[in-house]
Amino acid sequence: MSDVNSILVKARQGDMLTAGELVTLLSITDQTELQSLYDCAYFLKEQYVGRIAYFRGIIECSNLCIKDCYYCGIRRSNQDVERFQMEEDEIFKEAIWAYEAEYGSCVIQSGERQDEGYIAMIERVVGRISKYTNGELGITLSLGEQTEETYRRWKNAGALRYLLRIETTNAALYARIHPADHSLEVRKECLAALRRCGYQVGTGVMMGLPGQTKLDLANDILFLKEIDIDMVGMGPYIPHSDTPMGKDAPPYTDKQKKEALTLGLKMIAVTRIVLKDINIAAATALQALEYTGREQGLRCGANVIMPNVTETDYRPKYQLYDNKPCLDENSSMCRGCLSNRITGIGETIGFKERGDSPRFKRRTAE
Repeated sequence: MSDVNSILVKARQGDMLTAGELVTLLSITDQTELQSLYDCAYFLKEQYVGRIAYFRGIIECSNLCIKDCYYCGIRRSNQDVERFQMEEDEIFKEAIWAYEAEYGSCVIQSGERQDEGYIAMIERVVGRISKYTNGELGITLSLGEQTEETYRRWKNAGALRYLLRIETTNAALYARIHPADHSLEVRKECLAALRRCGYQVGTGVMMGLPGQTKLDLANDILFLKEIDIDMVGMGPYIPHSDTPMGKDAPPYTDKQKKEALTLGLKMIAVTRIVLKDINIAAATALQALEYTGREQGLRCGANVIMPNVTETDYRPKYQLYDNKPCLDENSSMCRGCLSNRITGIGETIGFKERGDSPRFKRRTAE
């Protein structure tokens, strides 16, 4: 029995895997072994969360940002971005569209701001959405680092989940992709504060960063387990031409796209194997690498899809990486297209279901 097969047998039995064993799985190149990895992850997905995909309608409400991350297209110093901030009524309208389209949840996402005007606006709109939908629409926020008081205000208004990607747990790598005033320890403390506030807490990493190793990624997954995360949203690194990290990088070749997609799928699979009963998103960035990337993510263990419900006028202004897909598809087109593609691979769509994290429900019931 090969090392890969023996590791996958352990995984199916529920045994803990070491960092070295995770590196072995993330290093697979043989197609037969790769399919065995994906099959194992899908088996565990069926066992713990079912063959169902939950829709989270993303509302990209602003590209104003106080952060200056070296990889991000809406970083503060990018002068080539046309900035925008949706009105409160616009955010509310798009959330209600998602609700009436039978999405179980919406995600309010933006560049990072910490001013009181913005904090209060989010608090109001979350409260309006929650009241209008009688709490039936799950509200996820992805609005960056905030104080615990701010997180608590938004939670009390009706937000249920919060996604704050850590990007990497390697402190040296984190420092290379962020300015000096960005702190990995602050990011970790924010995740702890979110847990204290009672959110379903999500985080994730970026795969394929320059200088990143398979051991880095294995340690990232073990960190997710250590903090007992409820949901994961992670994506492959795709350069943006208006950033320090991407300005001199040529567009990905077909070979590079394939390699980035494969690494992304392996990370989904290994994360499912290690954490089992969490929610894992098939990121939109997977589709930027290959049209069927998100469906492949579902087949490798993901169980959440995040269709864009932002008005098409705003979408070109919210590009964190180059060649973002679905910029010209309206919300109805996205719903129909994704629904057909997902049911076409044998998955059920959890319309009208919030799809709360089984891990969160188990922890809060104990």
